[in-house]
Amino acid sequence: SSDPHAWMTAKNGLTYVRNIRDALIELDPFNKRVYEFNAGVYLQQLEELDAEIFRQIESIPAGQRILITSHDAFRYYGRHYGIQVEAALGTSTDAEVQTDDVNRLTRIVRESGVPAIFVESTINPKLIRQIATDNEVIIGGNLFADSLADPDHPAGTYEGMLKYNTATIVAALKGGTEDVGIGLGPSVAQQSILLGIILAVMAGAFLFMVNRLNNG
Repeated sequence: SSDPHAWMTAKNGLTYVRNIRDALIELDPFNKRVYEFNAGVYLQQLEELDAEIFRQIESIPAGQRILITSHDAFRYYGRHYGIQVEAALGTSTDAEVQTDDVNRLTRIVRESGVPAIFVESTINPKLIRQIATDNEVIIGGNLFADSLADPDHPAGTYEGMLKYNTATIVAALKGGTEDVGIGLGPSVAQQSILLGIILAVMAGAFLFMVNRLNNG
């Protein structure tokens, strides 16, 4: 199937901005100068961001420029910025994971020695967590591809999303981050607290029943 994720490079974002500018001018020619000015500022920001993403990706050791994610949303990003992209799913989030895909990703992780793989904000992290656990690598972050984050999050705008994804990818592939913990069950401490609460409730119920029987 065709890949719809063209917005994943700032360079392609320039095309979107120009098309939006021209459409607004056609609908509202009276404010043409406003649209041209605002678009001009934004185009400049995206051009600078495009160059910055190149610089950041190039700072990753060449052998570790491998982005392993939940689904295939980073092809445009990878081709443009020079990073190999591998995914568990195809471009559709509705696709079924095949055993061959899991084996392929496992082989790539082991052969490349990448320190981290990644989940995506709209995809169940269970499979990526299993691959990470089986191969003793970390989940380096939660990337945004098919949606933006909440408005108050760094990835809450288009430009912010590209910056956030890039910073997350670069830090993790350079070995500079901890596992983000996505897809893990409760920690040992959390399990102990939960068990304590359950036992306390059971003990309370038992004492209540004993008291009722004794007073019955």
